Amino acid sequence: MNCNLPLMPCVGITAEEEARQEATDSGILGSTIHTSGGQEVPTYVYVSLQEDNKILVYTMDAESGKLTRKSEVAVDGGPAAMTINPNRSTIFVGRRGLQDIASFRVDQTNGGLSLIGTASLQGEPVYLATDRQGKFVLSAYYYQKTAAVHRINADGAAEVPPVEWLQTAHGAHSIQTDPSNQFAFVPHIANRGPNAIYQFKFDPGSGRLTPNSPPMVEPAEYLGPRHFCFHPSQDYVYFSDEQSCSVTGYRLNKSTGTLAAFQTISTLPEGYTERNSCSQIQISPSGEFLYAPNRGHNSIASFTVDQATGRLTAAGRVPTEAVPRAFSLDPDGKFVFAAGLETGRLASYIINQDTGDLTPSDIYDVGNHPMWVLTTKLGE
Repeated sequence: MNCNLPLMPCVGITAEEEARQEATDSGILGSTIHTSGGQEVPTYVYVSLQEDNKILVYTMDAESGKLTRKSEVAVDGGPAAMTINPNRSTIFVGRRGLQDIASFRVDQTNGGLSLIGTASLQGEPVYLATDRQGKFVLSAYYYQKTAAVHRINADGAAEVPPVEWLQTAHGAHSIQTDPSNQFAFVPHIANRGPNAIYQFKFDPGSGRLTPNSPPMVEPAEYLGPRHFCFHPSQDYVYFSDEQSCSVTGYRLNKSTGTLAAFQTISTLPEGYTERNSCSQIQISPSGEFLYAPNRGHNSIASFTVDQATGRLTAAGRVPTEAVPRAFSLDPDGKFVFAAGLETGRLASYIINQDTGDLTPSDIYDVGNHPMWVLTTKLGE
């Protein structure tokens, strides 16, 4: 397969309204609804549009997954990566044009965003995440070969100077701390990068990163680790592999904070030889299903997860809008939202709660160059 060549856009999907009704009739949607004081807790969906310099704010219907646009927020400087802190009071936005992290206070009543601060950077942030305690914002810099950490001040904004600005290698694509908040990982793609996962010890008090031993995992295969997600209850970590068009599962040693690979599985159908690369990756809240989009094949690959071994079994693929760079599951794991970078549309899917299969639902016009999709509950 030719997984590391430039992408060629493909034709997007056409969703039909009856898909939603069929899913409801067959019980695919399930019935879990979060409540607070007897009131349904709303889910919000945020979409950053880099070329339009704005973030769209939607509410999601808990039963159908249908989105309603509530507002849009002007955000100069090419908004791209987004993350929200653990108590969901602040959304941090990486602005690749202005090269900063913009901090926005979240209105818990309507999902609105108010700018409360900016932190100037020495590069373009391609990924943001807070640590597990919400005291720091971690960021990765593909072109500047850097992993960084910024403290979050009393107002909830990322502040300068960073407590860490650590050079790694070209192609740094994401960063997160593990569930214990004691370790951090920074995957670097192949092609323009070292094809390695850097392993760090993380000090949750100071925010400092220290190389672990060994300092990196270097796959023997040409994988290109890009993004990753942690199993919600087991010691498994799954990385999307940009160049090899695959997902690799690793066992996390909770004592040492090191990774050991146990499986690599393709995201593509057998015999596919056209251009493709992988982007993001997410696991369902139950830990039973995992999803990874294909850019080029233009699909979302789905997998079931063996809870005892962590091994993945391919469960199928559904077509997406062209070049699905960004996507997200809703917090209850009932729906998937995937944005087509080439088409400017957001496609929604219903997750079968028994099999993990995706049923296409609605398509929404969002705008130019959607770079990130963030879903969250507010007001709990």
